[in-house]
Amino acid sequence: MRITKRTNIAIRLLMFCAANSDRLVTKAEIAERCNISESHLAQVINRLSQLGFLYTQRGRTGGVRLGRPMSQITVGDVFRQLEQHTPVAECFADVDNTCPLTKACRLRVALVDAVEAFYAHLDEVTLDALVCNNDALFAIFSTVPCLKQA
Repeated sequence: MRITKRTNIAIRLLMFCAANSDRLVTKAEIAERCNISESHLAQVINRLSQLGFLYTQRGRTGGVRLGRPMSQITVGDVFRQLEQHTPVAECFADVDNTCPLTKACRLRVALVDAVEAFYAHLDEVTLDALVCNNDALFAIFSTVPCLKQA
């Protein structure tokens, strides 16, 4: 299974917000630290706020933060919400499906089971499990440049 760019950005964004949970973070700093274009980021922020994963505040002192506790955000839920309209194979597409085997193919059933197993496994991974006590992640997300030791 391949994760879309939108979902990859969403997880990075949520991890950044979780690592900076004591404050609102700006789109510009997220884009810089997570290596994401601000235009892609804006779309993902909008979607995640619609889904309740993020809280957004407009204005000069605005920014984003998590919309719920880290322990209540699972990777499986985020993936499901963002990938729900992305077909895992051509035969799952409502349009552009040219496969003549769709009605007889047993692989389709196996793929449905595999995707559900994938999501079930990711349902066990919470955002706090990705972020808490992850010093390497905090070093990447630090707004203070790391000093090289001699």
